[in-house]
Amino acid sequence: MSIGAIRRPAAIAGRLFAAVALLCVCCCVHAETTDELLHRADDIKTSDNSAFQALLRQLDAQASTLAPSQRDWIDYFQAWQLGYSGRYDEAISAFEAILAHTQDTTLRARARISMVDNQVNALHYSDAYANVEQLIESLPQIKDHYAHFATLTVAAGAFNGAGQYDLALHYLDEALAYENGARQTCMVLTRKAMVLNSAGKLRADDPSIRDGIEACQRIGDPVWGSLLRIQQAQVLIAADDCAPAMRQLAPHDAEALATHDAEVISWFRVLQARCLLSEGNIDKAREFAKSAIDFGIQQVHSEPAAKAYEILYEIARQLGDPADALGYYEKYAAADKGYLNDVSSRALAFQIVHQRVLDKQRQLEAANEKNQLLALQQTVDAQKARARLLYMLLLFSGLLIVGGWAYRTKRSQIKFQKLARIDSLTGIFNRQHFFDSAQDALRYCARSGRPASLLAMDLDHFKSVNDMHGHAAGDAALQSAVAACQVRLRTIDLFGRLGGEEFAILLPDCPLAIATQRAEEMRKAIASASSSDRADILVTASFGVAGTEACGHNLATLLAHADNALYDAKRAGRNRVAEHTGATAASTSV
Repeated sequence: MSIGAIRRPAAIAGRLFAAVALLCVCCCVHAETTDELLHRADDIKTSDNSAFQALLRQLDAQASTLAPSQRDWIDYFQAWQLGYSGRYDEAISAFEAILAHTQDTTLRARARISMVDNQVNALHYSDAYANVEQLIESLPQIKDHYAHFATLTVAAGAFNGAGQYDLALHYLDEALAYENGARQTCMVLTRKAMVLNSAGKLRADDPSIRDGIEACQRIGDPVWGSLLRIQQAQVLIAADDCAPAMRQLAPHDAEALATHDAEVISWFRVLQARCLLSEGNIDKAREFAKSAIDFGIQQVHSEPAAKAYEILYEIARQLGDPADALGYYEKYAAADKGYLNDVSSRALAFQIVHQRVLDKQRQLEAANEKNQLLALQQTVDAQKARARLLYMLLLFSGLLIVGGWAYRTKRSQIKFQKLARIDSLTGIFNRQHFFDSAQDALRYCARSGRPASLLAMDLDHFKSVNDMHGHAAGDAALQSAVAACQVRLRTIDLFGRLGGEEFAILLPDCPLAIATQRAEEMRKAIASASSSDRADILVTASFGVAGTEACGHNLATLLAHADNALYDAKRAGRNRVAEHTGATAASTSV
């Protein structure tokens, strides 16, 4: 018998086996009910989005034969996919349509939960926080386990964005206690790491990071696992420990790209760019920083985009390309401002919605008080001898309640307006309010033909003060430096904290030469105040000075040149003043 004769029966048997196997698979697929298909679609939305879309098309083709509740769930998945694809406003409209007609309690909760995420991405923060408040109020009525759990986590995410970290952690702990399967553990530990990182309390060796990554790997969800690695890498890079950060990021870069998630990809790329630049790999750092912008969220409020422009600015400065450096600095300033505005908008939206909730509670309390007053009035009518006196007392009490409520509301508004403008630690302008006020002052100087100067100030070796003496000593040093400068400022001068130990001072109607003298006085005052406060902590400052005579009245240009002069002062040995004169920076030594 030939070899071919032997192979033919084997080949026929193999084809028969394959046909039988295919028939079994087809039978299994056809045996799967519509509810099972809907459940499977819900499970694979993020872990295998391509398969989810194919399944959604299969369900949509059968929509005419399905029950109304099943068609509602298909509408929900289609709205969810719109949001996942970045079409946030369309997704919001689709979710609103579902809420308008469905009576399914679980679906209403799921639609509102998903709508919150899309409203946040579309910058509709007031609507998002209003929906969060409705979800929290409806928690006792949400019987579906996943919807109840998701309500807790989406509330935590919203409160984290508004800077309400303790509130966010409270809801995450409640979510983990409510449901602790692998999927839920992955989601909660990721969100908890994000909250702790935002609050500056996350440790790179926190065991919950490892536990979260393992849970995300068990369910095969690359998005949540990537977000956890990003949090750990951010903490490591902040501690100037790039080697372990790269070990967390580089092996998973392709996995991050495969998620098609703009936030995940842009953070992966910009963090690697920061480490590559610290290693001296300029070409690769530039490549990764640019890809972080190309792959990232195309909005000015994107934090990784701002950091990518900052890296490109630093690279251009190192390569001695002032034109590129200025261009990237302007883009960095715009992106950073947009991000800070976005953070402020979230906080403001939360406060507005929270105030509405408090007002609603006060109205209910007032209504209850009114009902009590009516009941008392009926009693008064039965006691005619005391009617007039009791009526006057009740009226006076009502006026006191209304007056007290109005007084408290006004005080709350004034306090919030002040907090939105002032840096809580130093009492001077915060970054956003300084930029807004400085631009107005420069426009006035430009119209009236007056000069102005900008001082960029940075405390020398400030990190070592925090590391050696603690953050309380660092805070005291910042306050001492600010106080030393304030006594030497005029009422028209603008003083702002840009972040950390970085400050800026705008001196309207002040030419460059005089501004340099005033900066030197402040430098000496800071050193003198530091030495007199604590002998073991010596804090000095370096200044960069730029004037409108050479740089014009554009705030971004002035800030860039003052910053360059500040770097010159740092390189020259710190604790000195350097001025930008148009071509080079002149340094005033100690």
